[in-house]
Amino acid sequence: MFRVTTTSDTYLTRIGTLIRDARRHQGLTQSELADLLGTSQSAVARIEQGKQNLSLEMLARVGEKLDSEFVSLGHSGPQHLRIVGGQKLSGSIPVKTSKNAAVALLCASLLNKGRTTLRSLARIEEVNRIIEVLTSIGVRVRWLPDSNDLEIVPPARLELENIDVGAARRTRTVIMFLGPLLHDLPEFQLPYAGGCDLGTRTVEPPLSALRHFGLDVTATHGFYEAKVDAERHPSRAIVLTERGDTVTENVLMAAARYPGTTVIRNASSNYMVQDLCFFLEGLGVTVEGVGTTTLTVTGVDHIDTDIEYSPSEDPIEAMSLIAAAVVTGSTITIERVPIEFLEIELATLEEMGLRFDTTEEYLAKNGHTRLVDLTIHPGPLRAPVDKIAPMPFPGLNIDNLPFFALIAACAEGTTMIHDWVYENRAIYLTELTKIGGQVQLLDPHRVMITGPTPKWRAAEVMCPPALRPGVVILLAMLAAPGTSVLRNVYVINRGYEDLAERLNALGATIETFRDI
Repeated sequence: MFRVTTTSDTYLTRIGTLIRDARRHQGLTQSELADLLGTSQSAVARIEQGKQNLSLEMLARVGEKLDSEFVSLGHSGPQHLRIVGGQKLSGSIPVKTSKNAAVALLCASLLNKGRTTLRSLARIEEVNRIIEVLTSIGVRVRWLPDSNDLEIVPPARLELENIDVGAARRTRTVIMFLGPLLHDLPEFQLPYAGGCDLGTRTVEPPLSALRHFGLDVTATHGFYEAKVDAERHPSRAIVLTERGDTVTENVLMAAARYPGTTVIRNASSNYMVQDLCFFLEGLGVTVEGVGTTTLTVTGVDHIDTDIEYSPSEDPIEAMSLIAAAVVTGSTITIERVPIEFLEIELATLEEMGLRFDTTEEYLAKNGHTRLVDLTIHPGPLRAPVDKIAPMPFPGLNIDNLPFFALIAACAEGTTMIHDWVYENRAIYLTELTKIGGQVQLLDPHRVMITGPTPKWRAAEVMCPPALRPGVVILLAMLAAPGTSVLRNVYVINRGYEDLAERLNALGATIETFRDI
């Protein structure tokens, strides 16, 4: 981003260079950009040479077409939300496609020497960070005009030495580059993974599993140093010590380019893993056992296919919208809900007294995932008889657990939430006390919540540094009469596209602002 501070020729030249680079990054010719802007190729040429005076309106139009911001007016610090709560919601809202499937598919595109087009991808910060990493190593990535479709074209040779370390360290997804890269590079280096602050999340499970494919990794000075023994291949079934999504995806991607058969036991069968399996099948890889804990993968040594794929909808976003309806006492219809990944959650909520209706099932655009439209009705809830704890799919999803804390705060009685996976995410749920919730921290993994909350109250809160707890605080603020402020919501933007605007369409009042 370039901040305009002068009217000299210097800034015109610098902006012209930025526009030229952004155009090339999007894979457009000067003529194609001219068509998008409704101007001539010669005008675009003059702009890029710094020989054309530019209005702020024209700069904004160029930025919109190239998905780049060239001018910033005012402060560019953290983004905050101002919420006027205590209002009922109503209407319908569709669920966006899955964040976690999107990041897996972006990594899996590295397996393919052909063009990968991912349809209806969520434009979220997590996706933006991976795009920055991919672009830095030579991959051509561009949003297709007027759409959420992303086109990915790999270079003849990846330039790992140029990797954007800053972007890589702001996402845990970079760890999923290991599986795709190990077949093409005898040795390479990746920055340590980042993402949400959820405590120590070991990377040992994927590293251990990938040793079957010859990958050995050592950690030195903030980087993973990877070396590959091309003679080492799986000689028996790979048994995962943790039924995790990331480790399963990494092994799947490694197996996709191994021209033999790999059996993966104790595999995750979660939604993002299934989307990855369907995508790999589109690339010519054979995957048996999709949806089970045993996957049998027959890979191919070379993949060069032009493929289009539409990931399914996000069950975690759907759950957050259910929580929004509950905490505000509203009737809303949530469209395109991936029901097979929310059946345990809905069964638990039904036992708590939640009333809801569903339509007949229909298929997602990936041709596999079952969807319904779900209408939530307000009414009294009661605490569950037992504690609420997550389990690997088909159990209650770990990422949905924080939303049960918010719902428990609306239910009569006391509920224990046991987040046994992450060392400190449960701690962030105590932030609900600032908005009136009655939350008692028992230890770093367990909280006790007493409901119903007598009165939600407006407050100013710093957003927790973890995605789902951050959204929980935002949704609680929707129920609190008065004006609340949630500060520094980058972590929410990592996983949700235009959440404030979409909630506003249901009747919420949420304003995005920055400090001046």
